[in-house]
Amino acid sequence: QAHLVESGGGLVQAGGSLRLSCACSGSIASIYVMGWYRQAPGKQHELVAKIIGGGTTVYADAVKGRFTISRDSAKNTVYLQMNSLKPEDTAVYYCNVVGFGTTLSTFDSWGQGTQVTVSS
Repeated sequence: QAHLVESGGGLVQAGGSLRLSCACSGSIASIYVMGWYRQAPGKQHELVAKIIGGGTTVYADAVKGRFTISRDSAKNTVYLQMNSLKPEDTAVYYCNVVGFGTTLSTFDSWGQGTQVTVSS
C-alpha cells in the first residue's frame, strides 16, 4: 500500500498563495493519477485538480487559472500551487494517489488532509 504525507496548509489572507505537497511512499510500481480534493464545512467532497499518466491535467472550474498541479515523478510527489486564494477556497485538502503496487495490486490511497484557511 502507498502512504501519503501532506504538507503546506495554513492560514493566508485573500489574494495570497500557498503550496501544498504530497509525498507518496511504499511498495509502488507505478502511479496513474495524483490529485487533490477538498471538503469545506457543510459541503461535499470535490475534486480540485488531478494529473493523469504522462501529464494531462484536470481542474475544477472554480480554480482554473489560479491553481496549478504538478508532479515530480522521481520523488512520487504531487504539488498544488494555489494563487489568488479566496475565502471560498477554505477547506481541508486531501491528496489522492492511484496506482499499482509492486505485488501488482492496485491502490487508491488518501492523505490525512491539510487545512487551508483563507481570511477575507
